[in-house]
Amino acid sequence: MPGLIGRKIGMTSVFSADGKNIPCTVIEAGPCVVTQVKTVEKDGYKALQLGFGEAKEKRTTKPLLGTFKKAGTTPKKHLVEFKFDGEYNLGDTITVELFNDTEFVDVIGTSKGKGFQGVVKRHGFGGVGQRTHGQDDRARKPGSIGACSYPAKVFKGMRMAGQMGGDRVTTQNLRVLKVIPEKNLLIVKGSFAGCNGSTVLIEK
Repeated sequence: MPGLIGRKIGMTSVFSADGKNIPCTVIEAGPCVVTQVKTVEKDGYKALQLGFGEAKEKRTTKPLLGTFKKAGTTPKKHLVEFKFDGEYNLGDTITVELFNDTEFVDVIGTSKGKGFQGVVKRHGFGGVGQRTHGQDDRARKPGSIGACSYPAKVFKGMRMAGQMGGDRVTTQNLRVLKVIPEKNLLIVKGSFAGCNGSTVLIEK
């Protein structure tokens, strides 16, 4: 199985064997239930659909209720597909013990939304010129955006003001420090995108 669905608990720090204080993030990884098994014959590809987190039955659509009933599980809040060709059956539970022999993982989260921001905060621009000689309203402006006589357009991808945050961000190669199976916890070194309590994907 390539990964699991989890929830970011928050950051803390642990001491290594040589006395170093290591910043780390605690993730509640699973348990996840196999809610669907996709096959080449029926769906055209092989994959497993995992469910994580409890949902209210009255807020679940009838087609999904049928899916959960077939799997023999309660309604789940989050559903994610993982491409995988392995021996898992409908209704199987996958826990954090999946990462027992894993040294590094990739974590996919949604970055914190910061609204509409200017170029200084969004892209780290230095501002235009000095704040003297009448430039009182241009200190945090982007300056020229590159349009000229030919081509008479602004090139796609120009860094400008706009919506900041709320993006899907993958943080690669986070070292697994500890797996706590009795509490479904995974402790990884460092940080990744997302607020506390947000849903994340953990991949080997």
